[in-house]
Amino acid sequence: MFKTRLLSGILLVIATVLTLYFGGFVTFIVLTAISLIGVNEILRIFEIEKSSLAVIVYCATILYYLMLFFGVGSWGFMFLLAVLIFLLGAYVFGYPKYHAHQLMAAFFSLVYVSVMMSYIYQLRILQNGGEYVVLIFLAAWGTDTFAYCSGRLFGKHKMTPVLSPNKTIEGAIGGVIGSAILGVIYGFFIQNKLRLDYDPVTIFPMICAIGGLVSMIGDLAASAIKRNFDIKDYGTLIPGHGGILDRFDSIIIVAPIVYLVVAMITGASL
Repeated sequence: MFKTRLLSGILLVIATVLTLYFGGFVTFIVLTAISLIGVNEILRIFEIEKSSLAVIVYCATILYYLMLFFGVGSWGFMFLLAVLIFLLGAYVFGYPKYHAHQLMAAFFSLVYVSVMMSYIYQLRILQNGGEYVVLIFLAAWGTDTFAYCSGRLFGKHKMTPVLSPNKTIEGAIGGVIGSAILGVIYGFFIQNKLRLDYDPVTIFPMICAIGGLVSMIGDLAASAIKRNFDIKDYGTLIPGHGGILDRFDSIIIVAPIVYLVVAMITGASL
């Protein structure tokens, strides 16, 4: 099991690096596909993955990414409003086929997975986006790794004893500090390669620390959803890891935060 998890983890990292390295159309296609799979994993929990609600969300995911690809993402709010109206229409005219919680789950899946995941692509297409997007993964996966190690070594006080008994306050602190250290190292690596109006050695660890704090909320929230529905994993796509949401649960929530901070620093459009 450990070998399977390790091998699939290595392959996942390689695939992620290649996707982000090529950027543009490659990143667009891969993230659209990942979002569609993630949406399917959420909808499957609510037993509507093959319903008309699901079709609307799948189509909305593709259209949303196309809007970003063709540079009309500023219409995002109006687009989400239109999708909500279509979902409400399917709910009303199909009544009583769907329950209200399934309607809410459909819209939630679009925002939680597709919209939030899209910020990886939105960050990648910014000037120097290839360098900035690395911060998302340093914050999310770096925090997760250092939190695990710190918790095993120093963990004594449970952070969420009911939801996740193995996570500790010491582990959380170690995770945030660890991600900040990665930010410092990455800042040193970047500062001589890019012309920036700020010192990345100072700013990058701050971004990683903020992202690290948020990533733990994303991780725990995804675990809480699984516990609510008594499931171990969201899917089986990634051997040893589960589904897309099992591996990208923290990435999903970190991406828009890192994008927001970077946009504020660089003056990019929000």
